[in-house]
Parts: sequence; structure tokens; C-alpha cells
Amino acid sequence: MTYQRKTLASSVSFEGIGLHSGAPVKMTVHTGEAGIAFRYGSDRFLARPENVTETTRSTKLGTVSTIEHVMSALAGLEITDAEIELDAPEVPGMDGSAMPFFDAIEQAGSTDLGTAELPPLFRRLFVHEEPVKIAISDGNGHWRYDYDTGERWPNLQSFEFRAGSDSYREQLASARTFAFLEEVPKIIAAGLGLGLDESSVLILGPEGYKNEARFADEPARHKLLDLIGDLYLSGVPIRFLNVVAEKSGHRTNISAASMIRRALENKD
Repeated sequence: MTYQRKTLASSVSFEGIGLHSGAPVKMTVHTGEAGIAFRYGSDRFLARPENVTETTRSTKLGTVSTIEHVMSALAGLEITDAEIELDAPEVPGMDGSAMPFFDAIEQAGSTDLGTAELPPLFRRLFVHEEPVKIAISDGNGHWRYDYDTGERWPNLQSFEFRAGSDSYREQLASARTFAFLEEVPKIIAAGLGLGLDESSVLILGPEGYKNEARFADEPARHKLLDLIGDLYLSGVPIRFLNVVAEKSGHRTNISAASMIRRALENKD
């Protein structure tokens, strides 16, 4: 798998509050030449699955929380190298989607850093922890997510996506994080979701959305957005993979990213 390494043509900054902490944060995505890494204080965390420290309702890399949306935007734009600097330990939530990151980074432009090569995946990889399933193979960027809540509305939503910056922008980037109405008090009691409001989170009631959805199947699209961000920790451009996932979350996504890394390094 030969691909073009790319970084930003210029730095771009974001200011907001953390989705879960509610704390103000400024984040600057700088140009880079040593992979994707997050910097907070004197610490630098390379964006790799082995550096993930927590997966409860978000993906935490070292001490930096909720990296999945900006990682997903970088994957959609095929940015392979960037230094991401923060002045607080959580990525700003913006509007709960990847679109603000995608738009600003795209407008900053990109610079080629030469080509790199990865070995192909010689076998299919599976995460199967009933009812969660993830299947990954060498492919052409065909991704599908099956979001299934059983008897609880919205029941089954499926969304398919073919990797490309235009399709990512139009089909995935603006899909927001979501929560079940009955879970909101528990989320708040756990000290999470403190930076969310009706503009940045889609609320799923027992029979329908409690605020306006951007897509009829927005939860399935956002779960796929998260999956892309988490699997991009493997370092593999998303157009080289075919992925089908069902009921997966951050923990199993990171397990799958680790499996990809081990397979590429011939450790399995």
C-alpha cells in the first residue's frame, strides 16, 4: 500500500469547550513530519492505539480526551502528519461533529511530504464480542456501520460510505454525537457531557428525536465517524480498508486498531 504523506500547509486553531469536561480549551493543529501527535504541556502522545488510556464514551490518548472527531476529520482529508497542541486536556467539542475541524483544516491546505508504504493486510481481521462485530480487510475504502438498539427506537440503522474527501464532507462530517434521553441524568451524574447542549448533541427519545436531526440516520453516521477516527490510529489510510461494524464502541474500535497494527508488523 503506497500512499502520499501529507501535512497542513499552515497551522489552524480552534477554541471551544470540551464535550465532557465543559472546560475552555484552545487547540492548534500545526504542520508536522513525524506522524500525528497530540501535545499537552510537556507531554507528547503519538496517535497510536497503544497510547490510548481510556475509552469510556470517548477515546483518550495519554492525558488528552475526546480525540476521535479530529482524528476522523484528518482521516477524511488523508492528513498523515500533524502536531496537535492543546492548553487543556480535552479536544474542543465544537458542534459535536467533525465538520468544524474538517472545514478549517481543508481551508488551510496541505503539503506533500513524499510517499510511504505499508504492507497489505494478508487476512481478514475480526473483533467479535457478542453482540459487537467488526470485520476488516484490505480493500478500496468501503465502510458500513450497523447501529442496532434492538426493540428500543430507532431499532436498526445502517449506513454505508465510500472513502473520499467529498463523500466524507457530504455524508459524515456533520453527524453529531448523540445520547438517549433516559441516559442524560446518568451522564451528567458521572461528570460527563458537561459541554453539550441541544446544538451539539442529538437526543434520542423513546419514539423519535427530541431535537432536530441533520440526517434521518444521524446516529449510524456518527458511529461510523467515530469508528473512522479510532481506526485511523492504526496509521492506515481509510481508502485502503473495507470495514463492516455492528454495535461497536470506542473500546472495541481501539481493539480493532491494535489488531491492524499487529498484523502490519507481523506480530500475529
